[in-house]
Amino acid sequence: MTERGMLIVLSGPSGVGKGTVRQAMMNSGYRDFKYSVSMTTRKMRPGEVDGVDYYFRTKDQFEQEIANGGMLEYAQYVDNYYGTPLKYVNQTLDSGRDVLLEIEVKGAMQVRAKCPDAVFIFLTPPDIPELKHRLVGRGTDDETTIMKRVRKAADELKMMSNYDYAVVNDKVPLAVERIEEIIKSEHLRVARVMDRYMAMLADTGLAD
Repeated sequence: MTERGMLIVLSGPSGVGKGTVRQAMMNSGYRDFKYSVSMTTRKMRPGEVDGVDYYFRTKDQFEQEIANGGMLEYAQYVDNYYGTPLKYVNQTLDSGRDVLLEIEVKGAMQVRAKCPDAVFIFLTPPDIPELKHRLVGRGTDDETTIMKRVRKAADELKMMSNYDYAVVNDKVPLAVERIEEIIKSEHLRVARVMDRYMAMLADTGLAD
């Protein structure tokens, strides 16, 4: 029987660099992750590709997915929906592959309720001024939206206690290295490997 993969949830405040860290993780060659592409109703940014960065959908299309029970999690953030399609995640985990979710904090709490055995990693900025600097550097939001995101980030930092690990994104390579060490350790947890060894004992008649 194929051992089910591990669900890894990476989240944190807007502007903390989740997307950059996630892409670096996928390029690092450390593990054969499958990245679960999220769905959103926000506008596509320059350079983004539908089905690669996000599944870009209208508000009506997104709400239909919710009504059909097709979302593992979803949240409304700064007037847009973000969420994770459920079918792909389950199929990939059942195949034995790890799945990486890069999602917002509200969505991560929904996943926590449904998948308590997932690994929850909170990516933090070095400090709030640096977070604002990164949001400004994007060049995609006006000052009003940036301040809404900064205030939201302050609220989200208080949610860190609901996560298993906190990783500072001061430099992307260092953040990736820290996350990879967390995942390596999680794969060695007794709770994750016990079934494998009990099955091995059963096969040799030594389970009793």
